[in-house]
Amino acid sequence: MKPTTRPELDLGSHLVPGLAAVVLFAVMAVAFLNAQFPEPQGFPADASITASIGYAMFNLDFGGVPSESLLVAFEIIDLVLVAALVGAVLLARRENEGRNVSLLTDGGRELKRTLLGEDGDEGTDADAGTDVGADAGGDR
Repeated sequence: MKPTTRPELDLGSHLVPGLAAVVLFAVMAVAFLNAQFPEPQGFPADASITASIGYAMFNLDFGGVPSESLLVAFEIIDLVLVAALVGAVLLARRENEGRNVSLLTDGGRELKRTLLGEDGDEGTDADAGTDVGADAGGDR
């Protein structure tokens, strides 16, 4: 029986990306802490922010609220949500031995073989990829 040892920090392949992440965090923290933000301003009581964003998207002049900054924020949120959706789809993919697979990449032959049993498959894998055979262009 091999005795257990303490975990060791592997610095070989993780040192440079780790330092880059720390430096990037430090730069962003300094930039954020030194940024000068203007005083918040309110909108008029009768202003419709949603309508202003819609008019700005279609390049129409509504004049209720200056909406360029709202449109930029709306589009940034849109891009972040699309990226999150794509990331979720990529993470949800099934993997088989390190490569991405789909449920029916074999045309359903494996599922059919599983449902019908090994003897229930009429054809073989050798002729499954061709269109030659009794049902390929004859009388149907």
